[in-house]
Amino acid sequence: MNKISMEVLPGEYWWGGAVSDGIHMPFGKASFSRGLDPNLTANQAAPVLVSSKGRSIWSEDPFRFEFEEGQLRIESGSSSDIEIEEQHGDLRGAFQAVQAKRFPAQGHIPHETMFTRPQYNTWIELMYDQEQHRILEYAEAIIANGMPPGLLMIDDNWQEDYGTWEFHPGRFESPRRMVDRLHELGFTVMLWICPFISPDSAVFRELSGRGYLVRSEDGTVAVREWWNGYSAMLDLTNKGAIAWFEGQLNRLQDKYGIDGFKFDGGDPLYYRNSDLCAERTTANGQCEAYARIGLNYRLNEYRACWKLAGEPLAQRLCDKAHSWETNGLASLIPNGLSQGLMGYAFTCPDMIGGGEYVNFMANSDKLDQELFVRYAQCSALFPMMQFSAAPWRVLDQEHFRYCEEAARLHVEFGDYIVSLARHAAQTGEPIIRHMAYEFGDGHFAEVNDQFMLGSDVLVAPVIRKGAAEREIRFPEGAWRGDDGSLVQGPCVQTVSAPLSRLPWYRREA
Repeated sequence: MNKISMEVLPGEYWWGGAVSDGIHMPFGKASFSRGLDPNLTANQAAPVLVSSKGRSIWSEDPFRFEFEEGQLRIESGSSSDIEIEEQHGDLRGAFQAVQAKRFPAQGHIPHETMFTRPQYNTWIELMYDQEQHRILEYAEAIIANGMPPGLLMIDDNWQEDYGTWEFHPGRFESPRRMVDRLHELGFTVMLWICPFISPDSAVFRELSGRGYLVRSEDGTVAVREWWNGYSAMLDLTNKGAIAWFEGQLNRLQDKYGIDGFKFDGGDPLYYRNSDLCAERTTANGQCEAYARIGLNYRLNEYRACWKLAGEPLAQRLCDKAHSWETNGLASLIPNGLSQGLMGYAFTCPDMIGGGEYVNFMANSDKLDQELFVRYAQCSALFPMMQFSAAPWRVLDQEHFRYCEEAARLHVEFGDYIVSLARHAAQTGEPIIRHMAYEFGDGHFAEVNDQFMLGSDVLVAPVIRKGAAEREIRFPEGAWRGDDGSLVQGPCVQTVSAPLSRLPWYRREA
């Protein structure tokens, strides 16, 4: 067991650990603790911490960390060293030093379409009623209502069963014709997938006999509860299990023309460090092995991930509530920024309006149209943006028009965002950046409601209900607004932000 304790320096702030804790970052002032063995949050995590004073902490294995009374304490149950680096100047210096050494950029990006066009996911709109005619109706309505076509994800329950990765014949009479039609409409098509196997199935019996399933400590096949019931889990340390799974995915591409996959599940929550697997691993290790499969598919999306920062994997924020609070809209920026500061540059916020379906359905008869618009605006200048609930259906014409404008703004910025993605693939730098990363003078560490898109575009979404203006902290230099205004920084300025406006500013040369 390794333990270290170090003093938090005056004015020092920290980021890292688990992406879902972005709403609590920066660490250093208030008490906070998080254990990463295993990562029990619903999003990405990594054994890394970086500070505004140019310090970083890394371990090959998960650790527990705690900020308490001016001290940072770290404890690891493994024999791996806890490495501390110092004297890298500021937050950017600390990140770049640990990134280059521990999770270097791999030189590739996910498919460009993920950045240049809006994404449309069928989950909230159709939920478990994924049917061919309904999916085509959704896609046709996107075009008919003037929204730009993009990437369409067919979500859970298109398949016969978990592990039986074939279109359900009762709901999809001609999957190939459906996919061909979606392509004709201008969509790229992805399918939801997971590493779980329904236990009462022929596939379960086959894979169990081959030894491809995770076993509990007592040697029996592990059947665990997840959000859709109880399932067994592929052992992704087993090369035969990986080959079987990839064979299913490749068949779907060859037979139906599917372009890529939304890789859901795989959370460390559903595994145990004591599980019996083909190769010795941990709960986090199974999550990492699942994410490695996505490296073979340029069109991929993950929500849970352990390590693998720097790799060309699209990483979505976990399901958010239809809420203004930190379980909803208010979490998008701080959690998205925390992704970047852990090396997960290719980030996507959750579905616009909120993708946590139980909460969304509970609010379906009283949707907040203002909130829906602000969700869309906040997402518009993220690397990716994703719709699900059809805005033309749930909003009146005025509010829908604002969402359409947000989607078109994302398309306008598409080439710029792709250029930043390619830069991230070469350097590891985040695409959306914390103000403290870009302007490391100590005045921006606690600014969690605005961000930089690259080095030259400052984005300041409205995240407070009823607000028609907002305060923006401008760095040094001249900043030209989307409304044509010119602001000379450094300064703090209150700007007009009616519902029709997403405030953003470009640095003047």
